[in-house]
Amino acid sequence: MNPAHLNPVSVKEGSSPVVIAVPHAGTWLPDDVRARLNARGAALADTDWHVDRLYEGLLPGAAMVVANFHRYVVDPNRPPDGASLYPGQNTTGLVATTDFDGEPIWTEPPSPDEVAARVAAYHAPYHAAVSGALEAAKARYGVAILYDAHSIRSRIPFLFDGTLPDLCIGTADGASCAEALSEAALKVGGKSARYSHVLNGRFKGGWTTRHYGKPDTGVHAIQMELAQSAYLQAEAAPFAYDDKKAADLRSVLSEILHRLEELAPDLKVTP
Repeated sequence: MNPAHLNPVSVKEGSSPVVIAVPHAGTWLPDDVRARLNARGAALADTDWHVDRLYEGLLPGAAMVVANFHRYVVDPNRPPDGASLYPGQNTTGLVATTDFDGEPIWTEPPSPDEVAARVAAYHAPYHAAVSGALEAAKARYGVAILYDAHSIRSRIPFLFDGTLPDLCIGTADGASCAEALSEAALKVGGKSARYSHVLNGRFKGGWTTRHYGKPDTGVHAIQMELAQSAYLQAEAAPFAYDDKKAADLRSVLSEILHRLEELAPDLKVTP
């Protein structure tokens, strides 16, 4: 992989109708951004820790698009105009001003002009890569399935009550993909009593899912938000990867991805 400051996005080309997008696992910060984060922000606690590693190789033919930059630079899963994904609820924006606990992260927040520059330098290239991978998959198979891969701490009172289920599937309340895909993900996720799961709970799919998921055009999108307790040693620094937990979870995620791929031929749009 090229250094992140030279390549804000990493792309693995695929031979499958499935495209895996990983917007929040990156930890690279430009020097000017790092210098303006306070100590809390510099901890990068809101990273989707190791999600790219967790999914690596699970569906060998799947394209994978990974943002190398941190979400505090700019969040590629937020609308470029900054509109809220969850009006009336606590959330973080296009460039977060607080962390997931509602605490400030900047000594000097970015100006509107700086936000616009970050959208152009990081947000836009990431989505150009996602769009390109989906277009290639659809050209090859007549259908494309975007699997938007995320994770988050399982307990964050500022964002949600209680403990988050292990597997949180989001389809914009059914608008972003065929029902067969969400049903398949739920069925696989529910086979093991080890993992709790929910469909369109607190996380219904971010801007990526909502923007690309247009089933009537042959492009389907599904978000998977994982509770980090399912694969980390602890949901606190240093956010270490737990090989045993991860291996068990990878088995379930692999089955979900393979099942989505198997369903793709039935989703082709008839001209």
